[in-house]
Amino acid sequence: MLIADAQGLVVRCNEAAGQVLPAAAPGAPLAEVVPDWLGEAHAGLCSPGRPTPPDPHQAPAGDIGGRYFEAHPTVRDDGSAAWWLVDATDHRLVREALRMEQERSAFLAKASSSLLSSLNLERCMDVAARMAAEKLADAALVIAPARGQRLPVVTCLRGGDPETATVTVAPDSVPGLGEALRGFPPVPSRWIDPSTAPAWMVPEGMGPAGSIVITPLPGHGVPAGALILLRKADTTAFTEEEEIFARLFAARAGAGMSAARLYAEQSSISDLLMRELLPPALHRVSGVDFAGGYRPSADHERIGGDFYDVHPASDEGDASLVLLGDVCGKGLEAAVLTGRIRNTLHALLPLADDHQRMLDLLNTSMLSSHHTRFATMVLASALRRGNTVDLKLTSGGHPNPLIVRADGTVEEAATHGTLIGAIPTIACTTVTTTLAPGESCVLYTDGITEARGGPMGDELFGEERLKRALAACAGMPAEGVVEHVQMLAGQWLGDRPHDDMAVVVISAPRTHHLSAVNGHTRGRFTA
Repeated sequence: MLIADAQGLVVRCNEAAGQVLPAAAPGAPLAEVVPDWLGEAHAGLCSPGRPTPPDPHQAPAGDIGGRYFEAHPTVRDDGSAAWWLVDATDHRLVREALRMEQERSAFLAKASSSLLSSLNLERCMDVAARMAAEKLADAALVIAPARGQRLPVVTCLRGGDPETATVTVAPDSVPGLGEALRGFPPVPSRWIDPSTAPAWMVPEGMGPAGSIVITPLPGHGVPAGALILLRKADTTAFTEEEEIFARLFAARAGAGMSAARLYAEQSSISDLLMRELLPPALHRVSGVDFAGGYRPSADHERIGGDFYDVHPASDEGDASLVLLGDVCGKGLEAAVLTGRIRNTLHALLPLADDHQRMLDLLNTSMLSSHHTRFATMVLASALRRGNTVDLKLTSGGHPNPLIVRADGTVEEAATHGTLIGAIPTIACTTVTTTLAPGESCVLYTDGITEARGGPMGDELFGEERLKRALAACAGMPAEGVVEHVQMLAGQWLGDRPHDDMAVVVISAPRTHHLSAVNGHTRGRFTA
């Protein structure tokens, strides 16, 4: 306890206070024997017109002899003040440790959220480098696994923007880097001589490095890369506690980068499979026009259970094979089966002249698989002869193809058959027809005719409405017929749910008569 009067003179100093303030003898000016913070607190407390007694929870505090003290005053009747000095050094250290732990926990939580919110590897590396530079070091480098001797590197100075580069270097030539990229435990920073750091590791504008930490970025099963932290030569070196904290951050950065890399790989595989499962773009083959359109059952899906293909004839004078089918079900599971069916039919192309045989073998293949789904299908062989196109059509439980004549008449091809993949033995009827120039054959799935919509919202589009729509397409090119059917079906549906929808049009191209130069010779027809 230390007592000082209103004039700022020491009145009394007990033994404990004397050990802390040895010069605080009675009669000594308080301002000369105590730290400034305590002298100012006493002057403010004893000044005329002083405010109400100070809040005990906001007591003056400061350093005395390397320790941290809080000074709690008691104002006496004679105007003097008794100051009780409480050594709060340990409490201060505990509070500081708690504050630092809270800040670090908040930083790690923010790092996890920021790093895992993006599944883009480049952006994830940028975020990791920026956060590490701002919180852990004067500069940070995030390095992805090497491609040979080429290292993808993102570098960031504190207060700057991340910069991406690729350096050609042997990782083992940098102490600790090769081990970190292989996922080994980090080398302590005191073992790394900053003067040996290669030029590419020290960002331009930072100056000499005084301390370096190199730690692995753990991934999911394989290392995600390495994190390098740099401090300037004129700053304190990394402590052991800071290195441990850097590894905690690196674990989160590695998890984010690993997740981004896995997503990129899976996305690439998914895109490749999608491209293989999607129906192909159709065009003119061997003088016959083909066009197709596909709309999956849900807008967020790209594939489904409807499919079509056109296989050009292997030899000149043979027919091209067209197939359109509908697998029971929707989405990815149905699309996988369509891929298997398409591959099976591709293997059966040598039998393309015998539709019944192809469908028999496909039926056997589907029954022997683990799939429990069935399919409907229609096969069409198309051969250009002069200006016309000869068609052979076979249905396996599928809606009958529609023939659009030049005069607008719509005929239904009288082919029928049983489902594919449902029973051991199937029976199909094959019919033939010929398309004159400008005429078309339309193959479609029931997703079009069973589309519910219209003014009341629950009426089927139906076959008769489809036939009337096709009658207006007389003479249109194949692509135009597909677009017209898709447009009408889309308008009918609005934004209502629907099944997969697919349509394929086979057309005999219109021909144009070319006369000889003198206008009298016979000339020829071209498509």
